Amino acid sequence: MSMAAAWLTADWPAPPSVRAFTTLRHGLGVSEPPFDHFNLGTLHGESRDSVEAVLRNRALLAEYARLPSPPHWLRQVHGRGVVRFDAPGLPDAPEPEADAAVTASAGVVLSILTADCMPVLFCAVDGNEVAAAHAGWRGLAGGVLEATLAAMRTPAEQVLAWLGPAAGPQQYEVGEEVYDAFVSQDWGNGSAFTSTRPHHWRVDLYALARRRLAGAGVAGERVHGGGLCTISDRQRFYSHRRDQRTGRMASLIWLQPGEPAR
Repeated sequence: MSMAAAWLTADWPAPPSVRAFTTLRHGLGVSEPPFDHFNLGTLHGESRDSVEAVLRNRALLAEYARLPSPPHWLRQVHGRGVVRFDAPGLPDAPEPEADAAVTASAGVVLSILTADCMPVLFCAVDGNEVAAAHAGWRGLAGGVLEATLAAMRTPAEQVLAWLGPAAGPQQYEVGEEVYDAFVSQDWGNGSAFTSTRPHHWRVDLYALARRRLAGAGVAGERVHGGGLCTISDRQRFYSHRRDQRTGRMASLIWLQPGEPAR
């Protein structure tokens, strides 16, 4: 089994102590179509992958990525809840209901599952704290990025952010509910929308995230990533918008034990 191209390493100037990447749908894994191959998400109902396959994939992730501990998985609900983890995860630990997590403890692995929503990873420039957030349009509008930054002990001005693969602005069409959710808060958000047909727009989640981060104190030069579209890149990414019945990528971040912070 090859692990080539099993994940995409975050491209940002993070300190040596920070490890961060997003998994891809191929390169590892045992899931059968339409979840092939490296599905890491457990979904409820008839559309879910087999539990055995997901658990095997998670074991392969831990083995090949040499994770220092099992990841902390979340029960994501498109909200703004944030949890802090101070101890490593356990294989059968319950998943707290939240859409973001923070830690300042080395060896604690944070994880976010996505298949069009945006994973946003954070780290302190001094390498002493990391965080991860699940930011679809509801989470962005609801303030999940601001809530994550508020939960960090590091001031926002001393935080780096990386925007992982998400539904891209050339493919992600939305209706009035999404447009109104953002423009009613700030007319400036309208610049992230391009009209396509009556009452429909293409939306740039990356642009919206950058505006929200800037408003919370993370300067533009400290925000990295963006530009990868899960909908258009069938080879590398799962996409719920494109396929409906599909798997999930995981975005992980942790502080590597034994590495200097800076």
